[in-house]
Amino acid sequence: MQGVVIKSSGSVYAVRTADGAVIDCRVKGNFRLKGIKSTNPVAVGDNVRFDVRPDGTAYIVEIMERRNYIVRKASNLSKQSHILAANLDLCFLVVTISHPATSTTFIDRFLASAEAYRVPVVIVFNKADLYTPAEVEELEYLCALYRSIGYTCLVTSAERGEGVDTLRETMRGKVSLLAGNSGVGKSSLVNAVAPQLAAKVGEISKVHDAGMHTTTYTEMFEFMPGSYIVDTPGVKGFGSYAMEKEEIAHYFVEFFALSNGCKYGNCTHTHEPGCAVLAALEEGRIAPSRYQSYLSMLDDEEEGKYRTAE
Repeated sequence: MQGVVIKSSGSVYAVRTADGAVIDCRVKGNFRLKGIKSTNPVAVGDNVRFDVRPDGTAYIVEIMERRNYIVRKASNLSKQSHILAANLDLCFLVVTISHPATSTTFIDRFLASAEAYRVPVVIVFNKADLYTPAEVEELEYLCALYRSIGYTCLVTSAERGEGVDTLRETMRGKVSLLAGNSGVGKSSLVNAVAPQLAAKVGEISKVHDAGMHTTTYTEMFEFMPGSYIVDTPGVKGFGSYAMEKEEIAHYFVEFFALSNGCKYGNCTHTHEPGCAVLAALEEGRIAPSRYQSYLSMLDDEEEGKYRTAE
């Protein structure tokens, strides 16, 4: 039998078949040995084949080829990856200027990983109702920055409903992942876009101004015909996984566009004479925050550097 994984709780995977039935499946212990070097060999969004045994238990026996996926380093600092979701049409990266603040380093790492695995990203700046005038200026600057390099940016307030209709229409007919740090309002946006799902909404920690993990597993919901939301637990850090140093610049889209102008084909954009990227940085055509994010990814071999503060 075949189906799509719609929920992952770590050991049990809910698989929806073509006729709408949902079957709870497991994976055999040796499944992880078949060249799959991730903490979760099966991800939400995977198309899978499974067998049902005479006693009624079901086991996933094959993962069909993935069109794309979002992956990050496993949170336990291992050398393994963690796949957030597979076979996505769009990823909505939900970020906030404050309450809590999302770092541009986190945003850039996420964008680079999405570029590497061919997942289109829309950046959603949420909690617009909470920002001070200075924070609104920062919001406008970041929207202008990311739009200038080709990313769609939406501004929303789940609390007031601002931008929710645009977000919903952008999701229509697609499989969409909502990702971001804990506390940025992903579950609140899910509630605003699709109130019938009644996703849990967490309180923001008053002590650390960081979100508590209200979503403990990844799940795909159909909220309009042919339209799906994948909701994920909050992500604290986002490390590049399985990227060679010389490849990282390829996934910073404005760097890649300039790199043909570099004097050397193997330019690392750090010190070489005739580097078009460094020239653009000096002339203000590349944002310093983007360049700093790039340098931090070059340093990722130093274990643990990719994580944000707990």
